[in-house]
Amino acid sequence: MLFSFVTIPNNREGFDVLFQKIQSVAGDLSKEKVGLKAIRHYSYNLLGFLFSKSLPINVINPLHTNLYRKSLSFRKTKTDKVDARTIASVIMSDVNLKSYSDISYHNKE
Repeated sequence: MLFSFVTIPNNREGFDVLFQKIQSVAGDLSKEKVGLKAIRHYSYNLLGFLFSKSLPINVINPLHTNLYRKSLSFRKTKTDKVDARTIASVIMSDVNLKSYSDISYHNKE
């Protein structure tokens, strides 16, 4: 694990902190994988910020992460930490995920 769990505010300052952390461990940013759970309007600002930084972004359906989490454990645990680990596991294990594209981004706009 590169970092312990980090909480950031859903604003530009928080996004800058996150991006700095990514930059501090990344070699080539275009080869990194960023995963976001599609949670209505809450992820739009962060998605736009990361998209503007040309990071490959995988927007994952919450149902997918929920089912994946349940397949790993019968415990009924659902926290932000568990969600973050689940998203990371989904990204590392599923080579068929498609990165968010500029077409997707402009359609949302």
